[in-house]
Amino acid sequence: MTETILSVQNLSRHFRVGGFRSRGSLYATDDVSFEVASGEILALVGESGSGKSTIARVLAGLYPPTSGHVIFEGKPVGRRPGRAVRGRMPIVFQDPFGSINPVLRVGHSLDRSLTLHRRELSRAQRHDEAVALVERVGLTPGADVLHRYPHELSGGQRQRLGFAQALASRPALILADEPVSMLDVSIRIGLLNVMGDLRDRDGVSLLYITHDLASARYVADRMIVLYAGRIVEEGLSEEVITAPRHPYTKLLMSTAPDPRLPLSDEVVADLGEPPKVIDPGPGCRFAPRCPLATEHCRTTTPVMVRVSATQRAACFAVHPE
Repeated sequence: MTETILSVQNLSRHFRVGGFRSRGSLYATDDVSFEVASGEILALVGESGSGKSTIARVLAGLYPPTSGHVIFEGKPVGRRPGRAVRGRMPIVFQDPFGSINPVLRVGHSLDRSLTLHRRELSRAQRHDEAVALVERVGLTPGADVLHRYPHELSGGQRQRLGFAQALASRPALILADEPVSMLDVSIRIGLLNVMGDLRDRDGVSLLYITHDLASARYVADRMIVLYAGRIVEEGLSEEVITAPRHPYTKLLMSTAPDPRLPLSDEVVADLGEPPKVIDPGPGCRFAPRCPLATEHCRTTTPVMVRVSATQRAACFAVHPE
């Protein structure tokens, strides 16, 4: 994993809110920078409202960025990515019906994607490729699956179909926006294995958006923790989970502790104050909830600093090892 396939530089997306007399901006994503390597799964984790899905939608071209730059496969991506970029970087939605027409047969969705992105294929070749795609993600027999309607498939099967549809355009990177959050815990592992197999066998990179730390640890090579639209910590998944440095990451871990690790004497407090994301101004977004916050934290925005060989965090209370 040495070649950078996606570079996000100082990406921000703000939304105008308020009425006629008073208007402000909601900072959904603010000055976010990260890279995804070829053949890597990078997880974006954080609670609801942290800006994870907004980043995915900006990259997919559903929202134009307020500011910042995106470099994909060595080329800058405009505010409205073209069909070629969208084909190489498709998105799999949390709700599979976001990309699959519920009133048409499964084969129609795949045939439409193949017609749009693989124009060199004949009708018979498109059918054979569609069969191969659904079987590639574990839906067998493929020919039978193509003749079903989406409502005849389980939730896990519909999400597998979403990945098959993404594969139809021969992607280099798949944006997976909470693909397992609507599934039963017992069948999530199957879809996570599909994601890992796409990385290992096909070399496809994935940007995995989730609030589930356990699934991110299981499938992702690296992890980025978001809070209120800003990155607070990043590093190798195992390192972030077992040795979190930012107070917010520690708070997340306290809600789902690892039973294999000894109990910690460290008290993780949450003052319960929601972050200010409408015209927030300077300062750490986590300061209202942080037990370590000082006046300096509330007036000065921390920047990402390296705290170990493979880990960075944005916190004044964190010191390099």
